[in-house]
Amino acid sequence: TTLPMGGGKGGSDFDPKGKSDNEIMRFCQSFMTELSKHIGADTDVPAGDIGTGAREIGYMFGQYKRLRNEFTGVLTGKGLSYGGSLARTEATGYGLLYFTEEMMSCMKNDTVKGKTVVISGSGNVAIYATEKAQAMGAKVVALSDSNGYIYDPNGIKLDVVKQIKEVERGRIKEYVNRVEGATYTEGCKGIWTIKCDVALPCATQNEIDGESADILLKNGVQVVAEGANMPSTPEAIDKFLAAGILFGPAKAANAGGVATSGLEMSQNSERLSWTFEEVDAKLKGIMINIFHNAYDRSKEYDVEGNLVVGANIAGFLKVADAMKWQGVAY
Repeated sequence: TTLPMGGGKGGSDFDPKGKSDNEIMRFCQSFMTELSKHIGADTDVPAGDIGTGAREIGYMFGQYKRLRNEFTGVLTGKGLSYGGSLARTEATGYGLLYFTEEMMSCMKNDTVKGKTVVISGSGNVAIYATEKAQAMGAKVVALSDSNGYIYDPNGIKLDVVKQIKEVERGRIKEYVNRVEGATYTEGCKGIWTIKCDVALPCATQNEIDGESADILLKNGVQVVAEGANMPSTPEAIDKFLAAGILFGPAKAANAGGVATSGLEMSQNSERLSWTFEEVDAKLKGIMINIFHNAYDRSKEYDVEGNLVVGANIAGFLKVADAMKWQGVAY
């Protein structure tokens, strides 16, 4: 992201499905009671991921303040009323499309406009990837959740999806009861059998396996860019690269969320709140830069167009260079 921050992963085995707000709040508070010993605004700053949105971040942030008696930007993805950043909710989905558009423009002299797009998931990443794709002139025809997927040949009506997922916290299958012509199919895997030009997996890890990759390629997919973390299996990635289509790996393509977390940390440190347009412009610049970092390294190391290798090399070189100049510890 070019931002002065590292990265790591952690989580819990708590399942929020079927739990009340109070049960989720009590879990988040208990979780933070232990986690607070290990994090800080200048140590590690957690952000949300699967199952963790503004509600959960708020519960954890409140508990951290009670325990430490201080206000710092120790969590990102906060609500706007207590230190959050505009555009943080939209960031991963928007960033994915900024990356995809730049990849298509630079490598194929093409654009998202007019393309048929399939997006898996229906959380923050999928919803705002859909919003930005539609704004760029693409037609998004499918979304999913952990139970199954919807197909709307006329193009997804995002206002209906937002009502179901963000307001009612319902299941995606309810879409077909409100939109004529849409169909719902149980099971998630079948979403990749829908013919599309651009596939954006935005749900969970390992959702595109080798079999699904074969079907996507047979149906003429031109671009795959990962909005979720590691949604394509190694076998699927090998097939995409061998076929010569554009493939944007997650570590580069979905970095918009963590990038905007970095921007939220900056605002917290400065005690400022930037406008949506300011944050969105910075996000777009970061995503374009991320693409070119990966693409330029792929050219430099004789694997032009292989953004998986390019992104790995770009990331490795940044860490290795920092280690070298700070003194390698033996």
